[in-house]
Amino acid sequence: MRKYQLVLSIMLCLGVLSFGLSSPAFADEETESEMSSVAFHSTYSHALENKTLPDPIPRFIYDAGLDFEYPEAVRGIYLTGHSAGGSRFEDLVSFVNDTPLNSMVIDVKDDYGNVTYELDEDHVAHDVSNSIIDEPRAMLERLEKEEIYPIARVVVFKDTKLAEKRPEWSFRDGGSVWKNGRDEAFVNPFVKDVWEYNLEIAKDAAELGFQEIQFDYVRFPEGFEHRDEELEYSRGEYDDASLDNVRERVTAVNEFVEYAYQELEQYDIDVSVDIFGYTATIEDAPGIGQNFLGISDNVDVISSMIYPSHWTPYFGISEPDREPYKLVSEYSKAENELLSQLDDAPTSRPWLQDFTASWLYSPGNVFTYGGDEVTAQIQALYDNGIYEYLLWDASNNYSRDANFDPQ
Repeated sequence: MRKYQLVLSIMLCLGVLSFGLSSPAFADEETESEMSSVAFHSTYSHALENKTLPDPIPRFIYDAGLDFEYPEAVRGIYLTGHSAGGSRFEDLVSFVNDTPLNSMVIDVKDDYGNVTYELDEDHVAHDVSNSIIDEPRAMLERLEKEEIYPIARVVVFKDTKLAEKRPEWSFRDGGSVWKNGRDEAFVNPFVKDVWEYNLEIAKDAAELGFQEIQFDYVRFPEGFEHRDEELEYSRGEYDDASLDNVRERVTAVNEFVEYAYQELEQYDIDVSVDIFGYTATIEDAPGIGQNFLGISDNVDVISSMIYPSHWTPYFGISEPDREPYKLVSEYSKAENELLSQLDDAPTSRPWLQDFTASWLYSPGNVFTYGGDEVTAQIQALYDNGIYEYLLWDASNNYSRDANFDPQ
């Protein structure tokens, strides 16, 4: 269907269909059905021979029929499928409307591989689709009315559902699908069938009306450098003797991002990628295959996950979780330096912490996050010329007393 639409748009530009739909060729269904593909291609070929193509040829852009404007600066929150499809949605819409926030990142494909709304029966991921969001189009129409910018989160290579369904696309240990300590499985970034599977989900979200596709878990499992010679998996065309294992992984991840960007270009939407914050401080993340500049060079938005709780002592800060302003400020300086190396740098839109990392502390000594800590992180971004951000709390309980737009 998409190929037909593209050819049709070119023919319209050439004047091939200038006779209009009132032509006898479209007088009734019986006559229409007699129009063979041979005749169609013959007409198209004749048009190419007798018309001058525009330079450049107009490209087909999919129109989802919704009208959103990109905010002056995206300031958003994360919603699970259950929050977006359940009773909490109204409260979260009101929260955004009552603050300088303006965007929502909504799970379309979650951390386990489930798609949060039902896909057509012939879709490649129909069997893992659910009616968690019962009416996704109506949800987007509501966000359009409220002028809330919608971003679709698609978790890519962390996918227990797909790994169990297609073990040959995953990593195996003794013949069984390998899982991490949290009983989660990953699929293999070297396998291009996995790329296509995720892109079909992303394209459906774009056709539904989401304005941006945000890819998360665009990487190998954490610590993969300790397992890469032990697990069973295909390297596909990335089995390159001239590259070491780290560069093979980096190349595969970079090329997936580049390919995804190209495949989604016809939808005229933005493409973003979540990335570990520490990748901005090293050349390559050895196990997971992430290279900050390599990914940044092929996206519209780069979203580093810079939660202070996720850093060990760094930037001279012994307990980063207790110093959110300093951690985010030091990170921002490092990121700004890197992005300045690109001719066409993406927008920086980091993920910030709005949760308490109780696991870091002994009982009675927990450092609690609230409005002050959220404000400190936002202020650190602003002080370093970064004005977009996203807030993460897995349970979607956000600090409502934060200053979301400090000047």
